[in-house]
Amino acid sequence: MSQPKVFASQADLAEKTVSFTRLSENAYAYTAEGDPNTGVFIGDEAVMVVDTQATPVMAQDVIRRIREITPLPIKYVLLSHYHAVRVLGASAYFAEGAQQIIASRDTYDLIVERGEQDKASEIGRFPRLFRNVESVPAGLTWPTMTFDGTMSVWLGKLEVKIAQIGRGHTKGDTIAYLEDQKICFSGDLVEYQSTAYAGDCYFKDWPTTLDRLAEYKFEKLVPGRGAALETAADVGKAIASTRAFISDVYTLVNNGVAQGLGLNQIYKDTYAALKPRYGHWVIFDHCMPFDVTRAYDEATGHVHPRIWTAERDTEMWNTLEG
Repeated sequence: MSQPKVFASQADLAEKTVSFTRLSENAYAYTAEGDPNTGVFIGDEAVMVVDTQATPVMAQDVIRRIREITPLPIKYVLLSHYHAVRVLGASAYFAEGAQQIIASRDTYDLIVERGEQDKASEIGRFPRLFRNVESVPAGLTWPTMTFDGTMSVWLGKLEVKIAQIGRGHTKGDTIAYLEDQKICFSGDLVEYQSTAYAGDCYFKDWPTTLDRLAEYKFEKLVPGRGAALETAADVGKAIASTRAFISDVYTLVNNGVAQGLGLNQIYKDTYAALKPRYGHWVIFDHCMPFDVTRAYDEATGHVHPRIWTAERDTEMWNTLEG
């Protein structure tokens, strides 16, 4: 198996085609062929955006599409988790009426603990996803409102329910949904035909969290990456395929640890085993080094994800290339 000498994502420069999909009168999905998605909820008095895009300039394309539908103020921005590619576009929404940036308390705590390191690491890994990064204000994106467990936000008469249903992609993962319409924005808890990034995840918890999500029986779902899912069958397939990938990675890595193998060999074996099944998914080559490294950490006793820094990224890459 040969691997590039730089992160796979650094060579990913092709622009993606954006879709703005109407799921109902009150819900739209901004998707871009496997790039990070944004969800939009529109009530009779206000709008909520779920995940902001990576820079204010990139967020302007979301805002332009919202403005083609409604002049209502975008009063709320919800962060599904703390990763820079999801949150650094937040400042663009203040000019559109944003009053609150909402996140789980766990997400807030992760920003405190590792926000600066994550920002530097992510921008270095995947330059294309941070177009016009100079437009990001100095500092971090801070929530102005946090919650534990669940909360509701009313966009006039429309209720958007927000919930943490378990650890998965991060410990702060948050879903947002319209209960009566059975429409959900899952953040990166679910991906569709896109490889789950698991560098900050909880492998042992994530499958159970996905089982809990499946119990809601959503009929439409916007994953963190990939096309909007518009049938209950497709929602089920996306949840199941994300669950299978996470379980397969951890099982293979854990077996390698049990055999006394080192990270380098475990990575090569896991990559070779999963490439035939998942290699066609978006960002497979980008995610696998981080996913296997985190699985190795969890299997060797690191319950909580270690902080990624630009230096640790390089150290990991050199280990896997050795």
